[in-house]
Amino acid sequence: MHTADAAADADATASRAANTATATATATATTATGSAPTATGSAPTATGSAPTTTSTTTASVPASATTATGSAPAATASVATGGVAAPGPLLPRPRAARRPRFPLVATDLDGTLLRGDLTVSPRTRAALARVRAAGARHLVVTGRPAASCREFLVAIGYRGLAVCGQGAQLYDASADRLLVSASLDRELARSVVERAEEALGAGPLELAVVTAAPENRFLVTARFTDRMRPEWGRVEREELWAAPIEKVLMRHRTVQDELVAAAVERAGAGEVAVTHSEKGMIEVLPAGTDKAAGLRLAADRMGFTPAETIAFGDMPNDIPLLGWAGYGVAMGNAHPDLLAVADEVAPSHEEDGVAVVLERLFTHA
Repeated sequence: MHTADAAADADATASRAANTATATATATATTATGSAPTATGSAPTATGSAPTTTSTTTASVPASATTATGSAPAATASVATGGVAAPGPLLPRPRAARRPRFPLVATDLDGTLLRGDLTVSPRTRAALARVRAAGARHLVVTGRPAASCREFLVAIGYRGLAVCGQGAQLYDASADRLLVSASLDRELARSVVERAEEALGAGPLELAVVTAAPENRFLVTARFTDRMRPEWGRVEREELWAAPIEKVLMRHRTVQDELVAAAVERAGAGEVAVTHSEKGMIEVLPAGTDKAAGLRLAADRMGFTPAETIAFGDMPNDIPLLGWAGYGVAMGNAHPDLLAVADEVAPSHEEDGVAVVLERLFTHA
C-alpha cells in the first residue's frame, strides 16, 4: 500500500493500466461457468471451479428483505447464468478543478461508517458531502447482501454502485438493481461444514445461511443466536440446504473464532473462501470471493485505480479491501489483524473516525 502522496501520485498512471487489466481478468474469471455459489446469509463458495456470477438488469432488491450483518449475496431467480457484460461507467467519473488525492473513498458499513446503533452521524454525513463536493466518489463495500444494506444506503442518499455480500454482489443503488451476484454450491457447503466439525472434534457448529437473492432470507439453527430477530427464520439443520444459498455462517460456543476459521479453511481445501467479519462468526463463500475482488470490479467500471483509492474497515474481512486500495485506514475499534496491515489508524466508529480522516483530506471542499 502507498503511504505518501508522492507515491500515490507517481503510481497513478501505471496503476491504472495494471488495474484495468487485472479487473478485466477478474471479471472474466468470476463470470466463468462452474459451480454456482449461493448467497443467503453466508459468503458464497464454489464447487471446485470458478464461482458462477450472474448478470442482471431487472432484479430489484426488496426493502423488506434483511439479513444479519455480513451476510453474503445470492443470485436472483430471474437472472440468467452467463457472462457479465462490460458496460461503461454507470455514472460519469467526477471531474473537479482541483483533483483530490483520493477520488475514490471506499468504506465498510458495520463497525466503520455505522455507529453501534446502526446510524450514520451528522458529522460523518457532512464529511461525505464534502467528499462529493470535491468531485470524489463514495463507494460502500460491505459484507451485507444488497437486501440488507439497502435501508442504510437510502438513509444517507447514496447513489450509484455498491459492493455487497463480501464482494459477491455488485449493486446499483440508484436503480435498486443487482448487476452481478454469486451463489454457493449447497453440497460443497454441507461437505465443508461436516469436514470442519470432524477436524475440530468439539461437537456440531451452529449454522446459518443466506438464501439466494432477491429474498436473501437469513435462516438459522436453534442455537445459532440468543437474540433471534423477527425477520429471521429458525429451521432444522437439514432445511438449510433446501434452497439455493449465497453463503454459510458458522460459530461455535466454546472454540475460538481463529481455530474455527482454520479448520474450515483446511476443510475447504481452496474450494471455498473463508472470512471473519464479525466476532463469533465465520463465513464461507464461493472461492475467490472477497472485498478486493468486488472493489476491483466496481472501481474498473467507475474508472479508478488502486492508487486513487482510500479504504476504511474494521475486521479481518477488510484486509483484502485495504490491501487493494492505495491507502488503508483501520478504525480504532478494529481487529488486531487489520490494525497490523493498515497505513493509518483512525478513531473508532463511535468517534466518527471516517469523518476525522476525510475532513483532513478534503479540507478545501
